[in-house]
Amino acid sequence: MPRRPRIHLPGLPLHVVQRGHNRDACFFAEEDYLAYREWLGEALRATGCQLHPYVQMTNHVHLLLTPPTPEAVSGLMISLGRRYVQYINKTYRRTGTLWDSRYKSSLVQADTYLLLCQRYIELNPVRAGMVDDPVHYRWSSYRANGMGQADPLLTPHPVYAALGRDDAARLPAYRALFRPELESEAIGDIRMALDQGQPLGDSRFIDSIERATGQRREPRPRGRPRKVEAEAAGLEEQLGLDI
Repeated sequence: MPRRPRIHLPGLPLHVVQRGHNRDACFFAEEDYLAYREWLGEALRATGCQLHPYVQMTNHVHLLLTPPTPEAVSGLMISLGRRYVQYINKTYRRTGTLWDSRYKSSLVQADTYLLLCQRYIELNPVRAGMVDDPVHYRWSSYRANGMGQADPLLTPHPVYAALGRDDAARLPAYRALFRPELESEAIGDIRMALDQGQPLGDSRFIDSIERATGQRREPRPRGRPRKVEAEAAGLEEQLGLDI
């Protein structure tokens, strides 16, 4: 069966996951995480992609990017992946592949799903049992997005910026999103979208992507999860936002 073509559209957030081959480790020491971050920054500048949240797990990476062109994310992932593999093979005197053959990606509807996706990404270490609070995990964007720590890799998305007029208002509003656990239904929707290469959004968003690309996607559950509706409504009421 031929591979389903990826959907990359300029200006639309894209959730990207790259896993180690056979889910094996791809980071072995602190220096590896730092090297990946350095080359990720170079790739972001070279391609013009904007990075919103990220997490480096032991055997995979999550990125939420907004590309300026359809080709930008592929260029970033190819350049970054090759450079990092060469570094790992040289450092650990190994040969062969490090990553799965293809990264997975899913377009994200910004107004209703971007903050949900950010939480999903930054809560990865908590779900994995590595920490009990995302602030305790060094290799993610949570300390920047939730605590205000400087991170040159990040460009805040307008939906995140709209949480408050300044950091004094925005940071506690963002941290408040992490108090309730992510509903299993929402986690399942995000994972299904990645596995199937589907857009993550409501039916109108998915239909608009199909019209823009001329590609019909395989059927999957559509619409905002009930938990997402409740969370969005609660945040809107709390902060006076239209999210």
